Amino acid sequence: TKIQATYGEKLQILSTYADQILITEKKEMHSPALQQLKAELTSKNQTASQSVHRLAKLMNALDQRGNLLMSTILNGLLFWELRQVMQIEKWKEAHSADLPRWIEAIGAIDAYCSLATFSYNHPDYIYPQITSQSFHLQAEALGHPLMDRNKCVRNGIDMEKRPFFIIITGANMAGKSTYLRTVGVNYLLACIGAPVWAAKMEIFPARLVTSLRTSDSLTDNESYFFAELKRLKLIIDKLKAGEELFIILDEILKGTNSMDKQKGSFALIKQFMSMDANGIIATHDLLLGTLIDAFPQNIRNYCFEADITNNELTFSYQMRSGVAQNMNACFLMKKMGIAVIDG
Repeated sequence: TKIQATYGEKLQILSTYADQILITEKKEMHSPALQQLKAELTSKNQTASQSVHRLAKLMNALDQRGNLLMSTILNGLLFWELRQVMQIEKWKEAHSADLPRWIEAIGAIDAYCSLATFSYNHPDYIYPQITSQSFHLQAEALGHPLMDRNKCVRNGIDMEKRPFFIIITGANMAGKSTYLRTVGVNYLLACIGAPVWAAKMEIFPARLVTSLRTSDSLTDNESYFFAELKRLKLIIDKLKAGEELFIILDEILKGTNSMDKQKGSFALIKQFMSMDANGIIATHDLLLGTLIDAFPQNIRNYCFEADITNNELTFSYQMRSGVAQNMNACFLMKKMGIAVIDG
């Protein structure tokens, strides 16, 4: 009874893969990668689907022990239940090493199907060119795949050396964080072999590390600032270990006061530079734009501006060169009836 209950649960899980295994076995594969995965679905001159079908047949036979007539006659004369259990154990010994390989092969094929579906659903996306130059990231007209294509304002990026950082400044709601996510998601798509929403893209596939949605935790007794420091330490440790990273940070050290934040941000970026890192940092701190004076060949300043025209706030969402000049916090507070004292 114990064996029946345990194997019955496992068979239910395995049966969910049975149809996909059978389809994969029957499908003619042309890609070398898919041919290799298909070859994994065999064992001792028997296909994976045949082996799974054999196990299902044995388990179904064992389930007949609930039939009183079958149980009384067959067990009394032939020790039928014991024979079925022995056959199941024999199957387990024969295929225990094969089963993880079959599951991994089906999982890989499923991932390829997901990538193919993404490509099919976006026929106007392009496949990026992969380069061996470290570090190289160049793209034109990048767009976020989850945004309305009729409203999305597309921007580019250009990095040609290591170390190199782009510092993005700008007002609230101007598009800084969206730009970081646009670059990050397209970079990740490119690294996994998927097409990207861009007019052109060339990348060096380094490991992407981000700090975009760090949060505090009451259960772990962890403040936002401490959580962010842990994330930054992870990045530093990976750089010290010799990993090539592409770093995306959104408003670093915002869990502390202004003076500490500014001092810490300057020190962090200088450390990144000394460790040959590459990345993008978005910030409200306009003084970070002065880092270009210390690293004129390795830092570029860009901004997303908020324009106030006829007492109305407008955004172009178009990235511009230089440091942001317009902030909008006080303007928005006044528009919403929150008193702001000038001077």
